[in-house]
Amino acid sequence: MVAEQDKLLRADQLILLFPLWWFGLPAILKGWVDRVDAYGVGEHSDRRWGDRYGEGRLAGKRAMLIVTAGGWEEHYDERGINGPIDDLLFPIQHGILFYLGYAVLPPFIVYRADRLDAAGFATVVESLRDRMVTLATTPPIPFRQQNGGDYRIPSMQLQPGLEAPGATGFALHRAGG
Repeated sequence: MVAEQDKLLRADQLILLFPLWWFGLPAILKGWVDRVDAYGVGEHSDRRWGDRYGEGRLAGKRAMLIVTAGGWEEHYDERGINGPIDDLLFPIQHGILFYLGYAVLPPFIVYRADRLDAAGFATVVESLRDRMVTLATTPPIPFRQQNGGDYRIPSMQLQPGLEAPGATGFALHRAGG
């Protein structure tokens, strides 16, 4: 695992490409994440609560998910049967990647991946190529850093009045709601 940690520390960017599997990472990828364990604990005091959520060992690096899903795009929105894709990916993007310090880029999702014909595949390839060209300049998801003043320490509760009107759930943890 030390060799895997060294790879992460040397890389400027991390891309995790996987099929959405039971609303999360496939077990083999989740096992790799669990074993690599590339984060540090850091100081815990009344001013700072560890080195994580944007401040971990991998701060200054960028990460992005490329996810294939069998369902239609409509299945993964506010009213869709599977719920919003951003909510499904929050535990990975925020709870793993941002926790470790990465600036997390918006995901690239391929819907109905198991039903793509040659023309559909060509469209996905072109869209992904376009996305990869802008990888270094794409603004990251504006997750709130835990030690940046948005959360009360040590309760780690969001400060009152920071949420955007109508924001609830995971959206509260994005600057601008």
